[in-house]
Amino acid sequence: MSGVLNQSPPLCSAEALGQALAADGFAVVSASTLAQMAAVAAEQLQALAPAWNHLAPDAYLRDGGRYRKRRHGSFVVEAGEARPVPHRAHWQPLDYNALHGGIERWFEPLPPEWSGDAALVSLLRACAQAADGLHPGVARWFVEAHAFRIDCTDGIGRPTPEGAHRDGVDLVAVVLVGRHAIRGGETRVFAADGPAGVRFTLDEPFSALFLDDARVIHESTPIQPLVAGQPGWRDTLVITCRRGGFQDPPTASAVSLPRQPPAPAHA
Repeated sequence: MSGVLNQSPPLCSAEALGQALAADGFAVVSASTLAQMAAVAAEQLQALAPAWNHLAPDAYLRDGGRYRKRRHGSFVVEAGEARPVPHRAHWQPLDYNALHGGIERWFEPLPPEWSGDAALVSLLRACAQAADGLHPGVARWFVEAHAFRIDCTDGIGRPTPEGAHRDGVDLVAVVLVGRHAIRGGETRVFAADGPAGVRFTLDEPFSALFLDDARVIHESTPIQPLVAGQPGWRDTLVITCRRGGFQDPPTASAVSLPRQPPAPAHA
């Protein structure tokens, strides 16, 4: 990356993904390429989309907003197999998320049928394979999947209220599930150690951005409705892969056991 470039998504092939990640710290693939990577039909990925109509409100937004709905699940990918682990809190240190870090966030789980959904499981494996390219020889990947809907309930929605950030993992995949009647939502990727970066807007359903989290920071700009007062939203599936264990509070074990979620205070 050199300078800040505003452009169409710089698409690459499945075969060039590893090279792009190594050269630039990020790579963007089309929906057809993502389906190729997951070895599924594009229609199988698209069949996941209706679940975004049934996400639960995010009760942990510290900016007082009502614009985010989400569900969360955790998996271990090992020897080409993806298995779900007991539902656990999502936790990040303050170093990576100054707004929402340092607290256990118990989001509603992913739909139970997703654990056996061939398209999702294949997508998790494909992300782990992409992470393998960054870190060869890792036997086990700790994978989290977040289904997000950012809407315009308050007139504006913020996909990344924490601003430009890293996630504290090895690989991040941001899959655009769909956009409805909005403007904004531009993706911005910058080198973690300098000003070089790119700007583009993902608009093809099930196109995806892959990030080497150690080398780049990323954010998405706020969204607004195309027509004031009318509903609009942006749906994404964010998948992260991490070596060594899930991110947990310092006193927690590598894989959290089921606990009774606290009752968060709604803003």
